Amino acid sequence: MNRLIPPAIAPDPQRRRLLGWGGASLASALGLSTVGSTLLTSASASSDDYKALVCLFFFGGNDGMNMVVPRDPTRHAQYAGIRGALGLPRADLVPLNADYGMHPAMAALAPAWAEGALSAVHNVGPLFAPLSKTEYRSAVNGSPLIPDNLFSHSDQQLQWEASSTSSFERTGWGGRASTVMGTVNPVISFGGNARFGLGANAAPWVLPGPGSTFGAAGFGTWAPVAARRTALAQLMNERQRSPMAEVYARQNREAFDLESRLAGLFSFNPDPAADPSGITAAFQPLISGNSISTGIARQLYQVARFVANRNTVQGNRQIFFVQIGGFDTHSGQIAGSAVSGAHADLLKATADGMAAFWRALKAIGMGDKVTLFTQSDFGRTFTPNQTAGTDHGWGNEQIVMGGAVAGNTTYGRYPVLSLGGPDDVGVQSWELQGRWIPSISVDQYAATLLRWWGLSESQLDQALPNLANFGSARNVGFLRA
Repeated sequence: MNRLIPPAIAPDPQRRRLLGWGGASLASALGLSTVGSTLLTSASASSDDYKALVCLFFFGGNDGMNMVVPRDPTRHAQYAGIRGALGLPRADLVPLNADYGMHPAMAALAPAWAEGALSAVHNVGPLFAPLSKTEYRSAVNGSPLIPDNLFSHSDQQLQWEASSTSSFERTGWGGRASTVMGTVNPVISFGGNARFGLGANAAPWVLPGPGSTFGAAGFGTWAPVAARRTALAQLMNERQRSPMAEVYARQNREAFDLESRLAGLFSFNPDPAADPSGITAAFQPLISGNSISTGIARQLYQVARFVANRNTVQGNRQIFFVQIGGFDTHSGQIAGSAVSGAHADLLKATADGMAAFWRALKAIGMGDKVTLFTQSDFGRTFTPNQTAGTDHGWGNEQIVMGGAVAGNTTYGRYPVLSLGGPDDVGVQSWELQGRWIPSISVDQYAATLLRWWGLSESQLDQALPNLANFGSARNVGFLRA
């Protein structure tokens, strides 16, 4: 049965991420997405019991086949023979071990690998249950074994963020994990309002980057307008006549409290001497003038600030969301040579930001308390297209970084580099492009992260409803207990 669906033109993911929870409240004015009372329980956040996850999403579909590349001579020859002009020369790879290397643009992560704080996870993607090529080809239309609208940007983004094969799942696995854990705060996003952080009754905090003003519009410190704040606070502290009005008032009270607590965490001074924590010094190579040079570095800088000031943020379990876009490289993926071009530039920005973040975590003594992991819409075709680019795929390479990572090795099974082979969805000649059927599900990947974060096995089943379909294979193993 022919199951390969030509990739659809997807809506702009930036537009999708701007769709949030409405409501004309002070929470909205502060740039917050929050529902109900999710904010203000006081809690200790000592480094002894603190743990945080950082989801780094590559929007557009990262070409993982050029992020983590086979380095052993036999498989590299297979890789180069099919990748053609897009193939990275073996001598240019950043060595990970004898078997794999990274794109040379990611050289900034070599120290993290050497320190045992970095690993790669092979061929991860949305799955309902373990899936062979035979099962894929014989599945009937509407089978849960096949993700909805496979190879579509918007659907696959949602399914990665939700850990689901359905495009109708309204919550994200980060938001569900926060709910199951009962965290003080919801997911904290510096990368927009993605589905990943949405829970059944709480939406993520969507916060700005360093150097931004964090405050309610029209409620500054100038005396005539400060009086507005006092008046509104008094109004919101009065007993409300209806339950809906009380919820609205409570949200405004909480938003004012949040503004008071967090406003100081958004200031930015480019002088490392002004920051005794060492975070600014860690990001110094990426500071130009009075700002941090890339969007992903700015987001990761802000995560580091929140980790360092975890007692102010409150809560000893946090999940953060950051993102970098532009990975939909249908054309012009390289420029001049395989090691340069649009994809190389994106990977360099990512690796430089991650390396600075790793230095910052070590500077504040939190390297083993924070784990960063990547996600993306999908992998891309193994075969290049006619415009020096790649098209929509399925399974993909991911990387994980942190002091708790069991690093210096890779996890999972790298796909067999054979067009039409056991991992390629295609059979007929026109569809033999190397769209890999995942061998690790998003559920297994997420469960490994959330188990380290603190969820029990029963809580994992609540946060990841399809995890039970994978039997005892619930731990990929890339994190130490």
